[in-house]
Amino acid sequence: MSATTTAVAPIQAGTWIIDPSHSTVGFSVKHLMVSKVRGKFDAFSGTITVAEDGTPSVTAEIDVTSINTGNEQRDGHIRSADFFDAEKYPKATFVSTAVRPDGEDYVLTGDFTLKGVTRPVELALEFNGENAGMGNGPVAGFEATTVINRKDFGIDIEMPLEGGGVVVGDKITITLEIEAGLQS
Repeated sequence: MSATTTAVAPIQAGTWIIDPSHSTVGFSVKHLMVSKVRGKFDAFSGTITVAEDGTPSVTAEIDVTSINTGNEQRDGHIRSADFFDAEKYPKATFVSTAVRPDGEDYVLTGDFTLKGVTRPVELALEFNGENAGMGNGPVAGFEATTVINRKDFGIDIEMPLEGGGVVVGDKITITLEIEAGLQS
């Protein structure tokens, strides 16, 4: 199948709303060339819409001001113009353009906007199944990952180390663990 082929969703048709209390939008980035800093966003939303023919589409929004790395000083710096410029660009968005099978999993492509810059991204997507839920209707689970280069999104601060290398790496791994509920 070509990159623009849309896969048939393995879940039933309808609008699935991401449940932020049972989902995580996380990231990791190299720090000081030797370790990784991990963080997450505490506020995000999104929908997975599955058409009657099984064609899925995804839209999502992340409140970048809700960044949480476990260190308020670092979080404040990441919100600043050096990184997210969250006062000017408080939201990051994703809008899917296609889904295609990749063995037993999928590749979700779409347009990701961060700091006012939109670029195409591909996420490796794993479908974890659908469940009847606990009285509020069906739920479905997904895991997705992608790696972006922060400089592609205008986050181009350079913080060189005296002995070589940089404080913050260019590659950011984004990891999504999503539970979504079917709306009645």
